[in-house]
Amino acid sequence: MTTPTDCPPLARRPVLATAAARRDGNRPLVPWWTFAVAWLAVAALTVLATAGIVGQDAPGAGTWLDVLVAVLALAALPLLWSRAPRNAPVLGALILASLAAYSGAATPASTVATLQVARWYPARTAVPVAVAGFLGHAVQALWRPQALPLGWWLLCDLAVHAALLGWGLYWQARAQLMWSLRDRARRAEREQERRVAEARVAERTRIAREMHDTLAHRLSLLAATAGALEYRPDADPAQLARAAGLVRAGVSSALGDLRDVVRVLRADPDDVDGGAPAPQPTLDDVDRLVAEAREAGGDVTYERSGSVDVPRTVEVAAYRVAQEGLTNARRHAPGSPVALRVAARAGEVRVTVSDGGPRLVAVGGAVGGAVGGSVEDGTGTGLVGLRERVDLLGGTLDAGARDDGFVLDVRLPWDA
Repeated sequence: MTTPTDCPPLARRPVLATAAARRDGNRPLVPWWTFAVAWLAVAALTVLATAGIVGQDAPGAGTWLDVLVAVLALAALPLLWSRAPRNAPVLGALILASLAAYSGAATPASTVATLQVARWYPARTAVPVAVAGFLGHAVQALWRPQALPLGWWLLCDLAVHAALLGWGLYWQARAQLMWSLRDRARRAEREQERRVAEARVAERTRIAREMHDTLAHRLSLLAATAGALEYRPDADPAQLARAAGLVRAGVSSALGDLRDVVRVLRADPDDVDGGAPAPQPTLDDVDRLVAEAREAGGDVTYERSGSVDVPRTVEVAAYRVAQEGLTNARRHAPGSPVALRVAARAGEVRVTVSDGGPRLVAVGGAVGGAVGGSVEDGTGTGLVGLRERVDLLGGTLDAGARDDGFVLDVRLPWDA
């Protein structure tokens, strides 16, 4: 017999089925051939037992009683595999125990009933059924002659029903253990799949955030330089060549960053070397951000204080804050002076980026200047990703418009 994978433990609820009862994707709970083989086997034993009893007795009313008991036992046998009513196997076992009190022709079916109930029901139900089977055969020995003395007969009867009860309960416990192990394995597989899926989503989200932070910064520099070229087409050829060189270098760097991201996305998850990301930036790389912004014509003031050792994760986050702040300043306040301050002290790194609001004039009068409105407004996802990054580190992010412009103020704590 098969146990459905979605049924509760056997000690809590009997698993009853017929060949027509189906669960778990149209699969029979008990295959029809199992029921047929069991019924035929019990029927053959019943016929042999009945023939032996009839052959010993003289023809008469007792013979017909044995035949009638055999027929009734075979008719009650399907109750052992029935699901309606719920306690049909228990009822069938009690009926067969009662029939066994009249004739040994019901003995094969009664012993199978004891085993079946012990197999599918808890001990509090199986023990009374086994006792009923024992009493039925004891009554049979009291009024019908047996091959053994009464004492030995009762001892053998007790031993057989105790063995049937123990065998059934052991079978039940083993089936319950196997079900529990299979269920635990399925749960572990689902949990592992869920963790893998979450890890993949987290990694892709991280890559998308890094790509946004890096490419948005570089493309905003390109847009600012291209806007300056558009604004001053009559500038000195040397300045035009220098601006064109900045655009070429920026495009090359952006393509390199894009190739790194695509390489990570295409790499085999088990290939550590092939999917290794590029080295993460540090606070020292903020100088490069400021230099690039100034080369693009931005009026950027940079101030850094403190020289304590900062954890790598905090350094990366501080760099991304400075990068996002400078990028947003070029996007939303082109031509405005920008002040960047990074203060690193024991237990905290504070990054502040402020601008003077949008300007509708070029910066500096040189090719590197930017024209107001030449850079398209962003989607707002930069600050959202930045806030998430800061929250993961237990920091605070304050961003909003002030009377004199826009201020991005981030505090990143760490254990000193």
